[in-house]
Amino acid sequence: MTELLSSYLPIAIFLGLSLVIGLALLIAPFALAYKAPDAEKLSAYECGFNAFDDARMKFDIRFYLVAILFIIFDLEVAFLFPWAVSFGDLGWFGFWSMMVFLAVLTIGFAYEWKKGALEWE
Repeated sequence: MTELLSSYLPIAIFLGLSLVIGLALLIAPFALAYKAPDAEKLSAYECGFNAFDDARMKFDIRFYLVAILFIIFDLEVAFLFPWAVSFGDLGWFGFWSMMVFLAVLTIGFAYEWKKGALEWE
């Protein structure tokens, strides 16, 4: 039984160390931060716009295009890692399936590029 428990010792040390670091990072800003609130710091600021206008104001389409870019690359990475791990077991069907998936993502990326989402002015 002690041999079984000793095999979990590195995991327990890792979890304990992670807990200590996490708590230190949560508590340190409250203990060390310089507190000088003013009207500018306390004002609402979201999505690149000051909160001074109506909530139904026009919204720049570039924010949506950046969100689409994030989804494209996030999906790509989320599917490429498991595919790369099991690449040897998938064979040619798995290879060509991923190539089709990457082609669809490349078309989405080309659309973003054409729309100018990569150029922020």
